Amino acid sequence: MKTIGIIGGMSWESTAHYFAAINRETARLKGGLHSAPILLQALDFAPIAQMQSQGAWEEAGFLLAQSARTLETAGAQIVILATNTMHIAAGAIETAISCPFLHIADPTADALLADGAETVGLLGTRFTMEMDFYKDRLRERGLDPLVPDVDHTNLNAIIYEELCRGIVSDASRAIYVRAIERLAARGAQAVILGCTEIGMLIGDDDSPLPVYDTTSLHAKAAVAAALA
Repeated sequence: MKTIGIIGGMSWESTAHYFAAINRETARLKGGLHSAPILLQALDFAPIAQMQSQGAWEEAGFLLAQSARTLETAGAQIVILATNTMHIAAGAIETAISCPFLHIADPTADALLADGAETVGLLGTRFTMEMDFYKDRLRERGLDPLVPDVDHTNLNAIIYEELCRGIVSDASRAIYVRAIERLAARGAQAVILGCTEIGMLIGDDDSPLPVYDTTSLHAKAAVAAALA
């Protein structure tokens, strides 16, 4: 099994879920006491969040590219980035390394297309919902992403002020469920949890639409690639 390199820490809450999901999938496929060979560099999220708010995407991309090089030098044979928003820097990461980089949107698109979904709701940080880097990746695969027609500020605040700090509340879950209901009314056939923390808040039992959790799908794709 190839060694999986994870650029993590954005936030550490979701990175912990990645670590568990990768190892659960490895054990499921290999059996027994098997676990995944993982190299993890967990970055300090505070300065990266500041770069996001300032629009310093090139600076953030340089930092993530450095992390990817560090992981490859240490022995990573596959690299993943354990965050949706910072896939805005996917190009910088791919340029920095020679081993494969697995983009988080691709296994999500694969799963949606396999299930026959085309018009899909996209939840995430305001950067993921409002900028084109992520939606364009989905469109290239033949999907039609819709973002909530509500104030994105509140959805974004729940991620940064609650989920990234390990806070999960019923009130915030209700806000997200209402946003999903509005997406369904506009024709969405499914919803992408396009922030790696949202899976802490919303699952299939909560949502009026089928849920596609990018953290889970990305982790499973990383294991499949490592075992290929």
